[in-house]
Amino acid sequence: MYNTFIFLPLYNGLVALMNIPGIDVGLAVILFTAIVRLILYPLSKSALFTQVRMKDAEPELNKIKAQYADNRQVQAQKMMELYKEKKIKPFSGVLLLIIQLPILLALISVFYKVVPTVQPELLYSFIHVPVAHISLFGINLIGKSLVLSLLTGVIQFLQLHYSLASHQIRLADKKNKQNGNAGAKTAGSTTDMMTSMNTNMKYFMPILAFASVYWIIPARYPQAASIIAIYWSVSTLFTLCQELYIRKRLLKI
Repeated sequence: MYNTFIFLPLYNGLVALMNIPGIDVGLAVILFTAIVRLILYPLSKSALFTQVRMKDAEPELNKIKAQYADNRQVQAQKMMELYKEKKIKPFSGVLLLIIQLPILLALISVFYKVVPTVQPELLYSFIHVPVAHISLFGINLIGKSLVLSLLTGVIQFLQLHYSLASHQIRLADKKNKQNGNAGAKTAGSTTDMMTSMNTNMKYFMPILAFASVYWIIPARYPQAASIIAIYWSVSTLFTLCQELYIRKRLLKI
C-alpha cells in the first residue's frame, strides 16, 4: 500500500518533471516541492492557524499554568476554555504530523532513488526515462554541497527571524498593557524568558538545519544530500509564505 499510493506516485511525479525539456534535476525538485506543498496546504493550513494562535496565546497560557500549578485538573479546564475562546485546535499539528510523516519518508526515498540514475522498473508505462542532468545552475547535486547547506541554514534563519520577531512584538505590546496590573511583574518575567528562548531557537535551528544537510543526512543518504537540501530550503520558504498569507489575509495580524 505504501509503495502503491505514496512512494510510486511521488517517484513518477518527480521523473515526469525531469522529462520536461530544459528542466534539470534541481529545477525538477524545486517544482516538485512546490506542487507537494500546494497539495498539502489544505492540511497544513489548520496547523499553521493553530501555530500562530498558540504563539499569541502563550502569555495567557503561562499565566494559567502559574495560577493553577497545584491543581492540574482546573489548569487543564482553564486551558481548554482558552483554546475554545481563541479558536485553537491544539491537536491539529499532531494530526498533520501523522499524515505528513509517511510522505516525508517517501520523499527521502524518492530523492535517494532518483540520483544518480533513474530506475526504469519503478516507472509507470507512460513515463519515459529522462536524460537527467544532476545539477542546479551548475552546482553538482551528487553528494553534499556546502553552498546548498549554507543556503538551507540562511533560509531557516530568515523564516524563524520573521516568525519569532512578529511574535516578540506582540508579546511586548501585551507586556506594556499589563504594566499597570497586579500580575505585571510575573507576566513580564515570563515574557522575558520566552523572548530569550525564542532568540536561542532562532540561532540554534539554522545551525541544526546546516548540520543536518551537510553532515547528518549525508551519513545516511550520501547521494541525495544536495537534493534534500533543496527540498528543505524550498519547503521552508513555503512555510514562510504561508505564514505571511495567514497572518495578513486570514488572521489580519
